[in-house]
Amino acid sequence: MTPPPPRLPVLPLRDLVFVPGMVLPLLVGRPRSVRALERARAEGSPLLLVAQKSLDLDDPQKPDELYDVGTEATILEAEVLPDGTWRIVFEGIARRQLLLGPLQDPAAALEATTIPFPYVDAHTPISVELEALARRVERTARDYVTLHPDLPADLVHALGSASDPAQMIPRITGHLTLPLTEKQSLFEIATLADALTRLQEILSREVAILKIEQRLDEEMQVRTGDTLGPLLPFPEDTHSGEAWRDLEARLGECVLPPAVHARAHREFQRLVRLNPSSPEAGVVRGYLEWICDLPWDHEEGGGAPPLSEARAILEGAHFGLDEVKDRILDHLAVLSLVGQMPGPVLCLVGPPGVGKTSLGKSIAQALGRAFVRVSLGGVRDEAEIRGHRRTYVGSLPGRILQGMRRAGVTNPVFLLDEVDKLTRDALGDPASALLEVLDPEQNQAFQDHYLELDYDLSRVIFLATANTLSDIPEALRDRMEVIRIPGYLPTEKTTIAETFLLPNQLRRHGLPAEAAQVDRDTLRWLVETYTREAGVRDLDRYLARVARKLARAAAETASDTGHPPQRLSVESLKALLGPPPVLRARRERGMDRVGIATGLAWTPHGGEILDVEAAVLPGSGKIQLTGTLGDVMKESAVAALTYARARAAILGLRPHFHREVDVHIHIPEGATPKEGPSAGAAMALALISALSQRPTYAHVALTGELTLRGRILPVGGIREKTVAALRQGISVVLIPEDNAHEMEGLPAEVHAGLKIIPVASMDDVLALALEPATSPSRTNHAERDGEPYESDWQGPLPGGSH
Repeated sequence: MTPPPPRLPVLPLRDLVFVPGMVLPLLVGRPRSVRALERARAEGSPLLLVAQKSLDLDDPQKPDELYDVGTEATILEAEVLPDGTWRIVFEGIARRQLLLGPLQDPAAALEATTIPFPYVDAHTPISVELEALARRVERTARDYVTLHPDLPADLVHALGSASDPAQMIPRITGHLTLPLTEKQSLFEIATLADALTRLQEILSREVAILKIEQRLDEEMQVRTGDTLGPLLPFPEDTHSGEAWRDLEARLGECVLPPAVHARAHREFQRLVRLNPSSPEAGVVRGYLEWICDLPWDHEEGGGAPPLSEARAILEGAHFGLDEVKDRILDHLAVLSLVGQMPGPVLCLVGPPGVGKTSLGKSIAQALGRAFVRVSLGGVRDEAEIRGHRRTYVGSLPGRILQGMRRAGVTNPVFLLDEVDKLTRDALGDPASALLEVLDPEQNQAFQDHYLELDYDLSRVIFLATANTLSDIPEALRDRMEVIRIPGYLPTEKTTIAETFLLPNQLRRHGLPAEAAQVDRDTLRWLVETYTREAGVRDLDRYLARVARKLARAAAETASDTGHPPQRLSVESLKALLGPPPVLRARRERGMDRVGIATGLAWTPHGGEILDVEAAVLPGSGKIQLTGTLGDVMKESAVAALTYARARAAILGLRPHFHREVDVHIHIPEGATPKEGPSAGAAMALALISALSQRPTYAHVALTGELTLRGRILPVGGIREKTVAALRQGISVVLIPEDNAHEMEGLPAEVHAGLKIIPVASMDDVLALALEPATSPSRTNHAERDGEPYESDWQGPLPGGSH
């Protein structure tokens, strides 16, 4: 008994005829097509790729909406993109005819009964006439590939042989630039003889058109040349001939890949036929000079240096940053074992001033490679990455190839600085253009719009720097290995100032290293009194001011004996630098406060202390939020008020207090925008403190997102926040219980200076950060400018009961 014809999932294609032998990636996003794809993957079956007749149909499903003949294809690769679209690499197997019946389930995948549709005479002996026709088609197809400007020259070898026309016909058909209807009609021919005849007619027509286009281009060039002067290949009476000879000599000396060499030769032949004064000659000459200037196969420092030497270079240039150093040493160790490996893509994320950019130079020095830096801050044009096409006046390659030309080698350390500052507008998305650059599977054939040649970036070690990951698109972030660089601790800043910054500033200002003697305690005082930053840029500026003052003193008292070294104390630094711009916070006075909670925030500049203030006034239940708060932070404040209302009885508040008072929540430094959910617990603490008139502990800071039921959810930036708390003199930090695992990675100095307590709910926070209820006389007090005062509100207190 003959088995029934197989039923295959059907994938309609817009404006594409997929032929047997073709291997091509396609994006699949239409819901019915996705369901057909999922079914084929689940069953391990092939699919039928068939062209739809109308490009305007979003969901073709009727027999008259699809062509009758398609291609059975298998799935080679499948990938889900961030927007939910599938990227599938298909391989065409054979032609099949589909018998599409009515769709039973409107939500089901499209499927059809299929029968084989081979060439009728494919298995019969090839006649002499048919072989002659096949050879003619093969020769014409080679002419077509050679003349077509958009087809690579090496495609000639992939078209197939005339001895097997059944395979040659679909391969040639797949590369023809034809309207969909004409290509589909060629694809549906049943016999080899008819298919070869029709294919020869189409190829002859297309070759004739390409030759006419080529002749018109040459006539235009000649016409342009005739208007400007005689057309000579090497004019003896002008300097252009010598310039062409120099360029020809440079091209002869360059070691170029075969495809690049062939392209350069063709362009040079065009150049010698052009008038030297024509604009086109300048464009072609600039293009050839770029080919000569780019490194194609020149490496330096490719071998792995000894690990001890690399470690010494990294340790000598940077203090701390152990994770980054370990990652680089791991790469060197693997490089010494395997000899060659694709370059890693590291993204250094941290606040300004922690040494991300200078670390790139140290990595290049440790590897013995050239270093090139490209700043991406404010880049908004995709052409800045991929280059401009040569059709535009003044076009150039993109910044990637410009950097490679500066490096002069194919394996530099390439730093993409400020990658989070890329912008996106109508000119394109430069971050998306970086996807190919940073993908090890694609960057070995990077295509710049100006060069229009494959350029190998696989041997480059790419580094990227950013202040925050949130501004980097997910697809780009997925291609990089993120290494976070937290802000420095006061002890680390003191060591950096003593070892690196102060000696460097003295040397830059013409002073010997012994011109200033400063002990560690004095430097620590300078760090804690004059700076509140995560990095060391402000600290370096203050040390530069000190060096300038010392240089001036040395110049004013210059003598043969030289200027004696100065020992700098706290008092002398005050005299040199003036009053400290950063005063210690009032919390260090030990004053407890009502309606104020100390929160912790993360910013691109590192961790910060965030004071949250809440005031309760007679009113009708309004809530006011100030301090330039974002939408998420405003929602956190509303959630804090809802939590207080839900727990009013347990917290000792009146059941209907929200109808009797207005609530005002404010976060100081109102000119600075603030966003994020991590201040939810601090807002609830400040609000409950104001409602119950119970002070909060000034030495306690907290972070965590609050739910309506009082749960404390995890947040990010725990390391940066705890470092900020340590800098500000906090002694107890409350963190979400789900962030407790991050305590192991905190520096020893943080563990020594802070008591870190994980909390799971708002009840835990109130027990640890809110003083117990005291006498009524105490609860009717607040604080003004650090001093207690009687509340101006003479009405009933929010706390207590009727």
